[in-house]
Amino acid sequence: MAFINHKTKEIQAKIVYYGPGMGGKTTNLEYIHRNFRHRIDSEMVNIRTHGDRTIFFDFLPLEVGKVKGFNIRVQLYTVPGQVMYDATRRLVLKGADGVVFVADSMESRREKNLISLKNLQENLTSYKKSIFKVPLVLQYNKRDLKDVPILPVQIMEKELNSRLKVPSFEASALAGLNVVATLKAIISKTVSSLGDALKS
Repeated sequence: MAFINHKTKEIQAKIVYYGPGMGGKTTNLEYIHRNFRHRIDSEMVNIRTHGDRTIFFDFLPLEVGKVKGFNIRVQLYTVPGQVMYDATRRLVLKGADGVVFVADSMESRREKNLISLKNLQENLTSYKKSIFKVPLVLQYNKRDLKDVPILPVQIMEKELNSRLKVPSFEASALAGLNVVATLKAIISKTVSSLGDALKS
């Protein structure tokens, strides 16, 4: 749940990039951090635990306007992709106001995408949140790969988004294709959700 500071009139929202290991979550945040330095007033924090090179999360506050007179700041986090680090993933997901699911377009990662999306659903449920209600955007990453078979977008939509029906983007986090579009979409959905929550 977003942290609301009535004294400073600021809402701090948390957006988590979720998905299978090596799918491009970190690359998304590195691209954002590199290209929006003028809007980011903190360093990217990389946390490594017990030798796992993918356990880290990044604090990247972005100024995104006002809701009900409150300034909105967004913190972006990544979760570790490996299944064995599920407890860490669940911990990072705690209090998330929005989620970007970064799916890997490589055919060889097809099952990993499905497992990771199911894991996201389970971990949200552990916090009494529904994957169908939380602000969510899908990103089909690595669309630019040429030397390996990649899944057609239609198959990824059918397998990952046929029930969710959320915005989805073909992307290359490495090249920056639709990285910003993905970010804008999840911020828009998250801010809209926070606005609704403030009304009630």
